[in-house]
Amino acid sequence: MPENTLGKLERLKQQKQIDALFSQGKSFLHFPIKVIYAYQPALLAELGTVKMGVTASKRNFKKAVDRNRIKRLLRETYRTQNGLLKQAVKDKNIHLHVFFVYIDGLLPSHTLLQDKMRLAITKLCQITNDAVA
Repeated sequence: MPENTLGKLERLKQQKQIDALFSQGKSFLHFPIKVIYAYQPALLAELGTVKMGVTASKRNFKKAVDRNRIKRLLRETYRTQNGLLKQAVKDKNIHLHVFFVYIDGLLPSHTLLQDKMRLAITKLCQITNDAVA
C-alpha cells in the first residue's frame, strides 16, 4: 500500500463524527492552520487509522472557488506528509480523528501550507506519543 494516500476510508465525512470532534476534541494552532483532534473508540478493524477533514471559512472567503482551492491545498499537503502520523497511530494502535481549519483571511501559498502542515503533523505525533504512552 502506498504511504502517501488519502483514500475514501481516510476522510472524515459523517456529521455525527464531525460534531463529536468539534465538541469534545482538543486543538492547537500553527497559524494559519488550526488543528482539532480527538482519539475515538473504534472497531477492531479500524484501530491504527487516522480520519481527517479540512475546511475554510465562508466568512473569510466569499467565493467558493477560493474555499475549494484552500481545501484542495490542505488535502494535498496532508497527503504528501501523513506517513509519519500514520506510523505513530499504527504503533499506538489507536483511532484518531483530525480536522484542519484554515483561519487566515488571505489566500495561502503552497509552500506556506507545506511548512505549517509539517509542523502540525509533527506536533500531532508528539501528542499521540505522549498522551497514549
